[in-house]
Amino acid sequence: MRLTITILLMLLSLPLMAATQEIDPQLREALKQAFAESSSFEDRFAAEVWLTDMSGRTRRYVSNDLERIEILRTVHAEARRVELPASLLLGVIHTESRFNRFAVSVVGAQGLMQVMPFWKKEIGRNDDNLTNIKTNLRYGATILKYYLGRSKGNLTEALARYNGSYGKVWYPEKVYRNQRRYED
Repeated sequence: MRLTITILLMLLSLPLMAATQEIDPQLREALKQAFAESSSFEDRFAAEVWLTDMSGRTRRYVSNDLERIEILRTVHAEARRVELPASLLLGVIHTESRFNRFAVSVVGAQGLMQVMPFWKKEIGRNDDNLTNIKTNLRYGATILKYYLGRSKGNLTEALARYNGSYGKVWYPEKVYRNQRRYED
């Protein structure tokens, strides 16, 4: 009986402990900075709304708050740079790596957007680290945009080219399904 009462008291005090627990000041500052520095957004409020929404949708895949916010800020900035929907880049990332920046495929593609390492040599940047969030997303978004142009705006074809499955639709369909998870 005493054990039951002790456990009950502990359970009842958990919400109080969580409410009074101090927020990590580094995390608070990093989040404030993420919102303030989100220049790809029209204003701070838009950044806060989008980052908060997408953070909730991706939390199960990226448990580290700072890494998740960095991925999302970079996705938004790269999407805007290449004039593609952020939801499309998130759909590709979900399909390719499930947000694991250290993912390596059986053919050697690396990172969030599963970029093939030969691209580094092709552009004379052998030292680039494809597990780096910004680097990987810069490569991946640029490659996808290039294939979209090459495909004369046909996104299904561009996605198939990106994946190396040109002429097939299974990969683009998978990306489209995952893209819907991240649409506003």
